[in-house]
Amino acid sequence: MSLKLLFIQLNEINFDLVDKYLSVSKKNKFKNLKIIRNTYKSFHTYAENKYENLEPWIQWVSVNLGKDFNDHNIFRLGDIVNFTKEKQIFEKIEERGFKVGAISPMNTDNRLKNPSYFLPDPWTNTHSDNSSFSKRLSLMLKQTINDNASGSLSFRSILTIMEIILKTFHFKKTLFLIKLIFSSLAKPWKKSLVLDYLIHLLHINFLKKKSPNFSSVFLNAGAHIQHHYFYNTKHLKNLPTNPGWYINPSFDPIEDMLDVYDKIIGDYLKLLKNENQLLVSTGLRQVPYDMVKFYYRLKNHSIFLNKIGINFSKVLPRMTRDFEIIFDNNKNLKIAKSILENIKSKKNDLKIFFEIEERDRSLFVVLTYPHEVERDDIIIINKNLELNFFNELVFVAIKNGMHDTKGYVFCSPNSHLISPKDPVHVSKLHNMILSYF
Repeated sequence: MSLKLLFIQLNEINFDLVDKYLSVSKKNKFKNLKIIRNTYKSFHTYAENKYENLEPWIQWVSVNLGKDFNDHNIFRLGDIVNFTKEKQIFEKIEERGFKVGAISPMNTDNRLKNPSYFLPDPWTNTHSDNSSFSKRLSLMLKQTINDNASGSLSFRSILTIMEIILKTFHFKKTLFLIKLIFSSLAKPWKKSLVLDYLIHLLHINFLKKKSPNFSSVFLNAGAHIQHHYFYNTKHLKNLPTNPGWYINPSFDPIEDMLDVYDKIIGDYLKLLKNENQLLVSTGLRQVPYDMVKFYYRLKNHSIFLNKIGINFSKVLPRMTRDFEIIFDNNKNLKIAKSILENIKSKKNDLKIFFEIEERDRSLFVVLTYPHEVERDDIIIINKNLELNFFNELVFVAIKNGMHDTKGYVFCSPNSHLISPKDPVHVSKLHNMILSYF
């Protein structure tokens, strides 16, 4: 029997909160989540001590390299490509003679020689596997996720999504997907669940056709929903409240997320009847945020930079508020940094881009302005230039969840995976997985 391990990355899910839903649910509700919670070998992980180092694109690199942040120093999303050539867990397993597949592994560079399949995450500048279908999928994921705040979906992305539905057609699963799509019209947070479910259907399809020995899939809708709607959970008291214009107070997006994830986990449990083993990990988790903070994203990064007089080569949008600007030379970089550092709100004199990291011919920039932006709000670029701030932005969310060091790991009860008794650093998952092969 050949070794087969499925690595499901349920990014940032707080299973202490999940337990509250499971404990009051009816017998058949969340039955698959109950199985992994009650019958799987489980343990906790921890990550970094400093809050600024608690980021999924840091923790998943720790898993991939088997090192904590102080040893690998990969701080930004996408940095894995240019900052290290160390072997990741995917190449190490491939070198041992096993077939490897991965869908959207966060902050991972594709260095596989012959992957069963590889779709990069939407923010890291690396390539997919060589199939034309994977290349189309990669473009669709980048466009869909990076333009999510504006709600736009390109015609090419729509065609690719239709192609996924046709290739993965299964009456019950496709019907569930269609219902999920229509329900997202009234509940916009479900759009991220639609994408996770599409990714899941792809993963199941690839598993059956390619039959890799090691396969990982990264699911991020739960992290997105916790970040933006944690306050709407039914099972925690004394939380801040989201405004009515933001979400109907009777809705509970956390429960919606668990409904979808329960179905996804159920599909993997069915696969275990053969020779597959399952490893589920969250990397870290989220807990409620303690203040109101608004998140915005630039509507069009290139247009904005041109308006404020920045001479750049290209701009790479990253997750939510972040973007990286690439320059032909460091002279243009210095001028750009000076411009960005001095942009302020006319209303309260706060800087718009408080976090600007200088690199060789690039700037990593975070739109840090935390308050609600109203229609007549103005930003001052310099003494000769002002812009309507509202017109340059897309509202993303009100921050509800913040990162916490605790993570959760669940292993198939009859697997060869050796689970520790005490919490371990999340990087220890690296050797745990390697030892399986």
